[in-house]
Amino acid sequence: MKEFFITGTDTDAGKTHVTSLLLKLLAQHKKNAIGFKPLAAGCEMAFDQLVNADALMLMESATVSAKYDVINPFAFAPPIAPHIAAEQVGVTITLDKLSTAYATLKQQGADYHLTEGAGGWALPINNTDYLYDWVKAEQLPVILVVGMKLGCLNHALLTAAHMQSLGINCVGWIANQVDPNMDEYQANLDSLKARLPFPILAISPYSEQTPKLQIYKTLLNTLSI
Repeated sequence: MKEFFITGTDTDAGKTHVTSLLLKLLAQHKKNAIGFKPLAAGCEMAFDQLVNADALMLMESATVSAKYDVINPFAFAPPIAPHIAAEQVGVTITLDKLSTAYATLKQQGADYHLTEGAGGWALPINNTDYLYDWVKAEQLPVILVVGMKLGCLNHALLTAAHMQSLGINCVGWIANQVDPNMDEYQANLDSLKARLPFPILAISPYSEQTPKLQIYKTLLNTLSI
């Protein structure tokens, strides 16, 4: 069994986009894979329950099926930070609850478990804990999605430094071109390749058509495919 936590440099870095592409890549290689979106805000009512578009995308991209609340155990309507949304409806998110939900996901028969975070790396889940505390407790290897836009150097380097301070195993990063008009895109990409302390795994170029990944050998090695 292989498992990864996909985080981003900020809220709109493209975590869902990249996680979906990774699930589809695993499907192409005949791997049994499932996505996990433990926390989601900005959900809407459908099928008599709150559902999140990102979680639904992960479900569509996976090769292993599960009930919605297994994929997304904490779903909140307000499009705000999940711990604030949880407080508003009297729910407390804890590390133990996240681990219990993850244990349920791992019973679904998949060989690959891809967990998508929420927001950026330093996401509070309650008044004292952060989602990265759960990642560290579960000892999950991390893939960092860098949203390629103005400010990405600062966001990516600060995130990497914090991961290193916690002893997090970040196996690599993926460049997601969220801004097609970014000035000096290639120069920024080259700077990140030179400065980030872990290898680039892939690039997701901006596309208004079928999204794709420019895959590096490091990604195939990381996924064992």
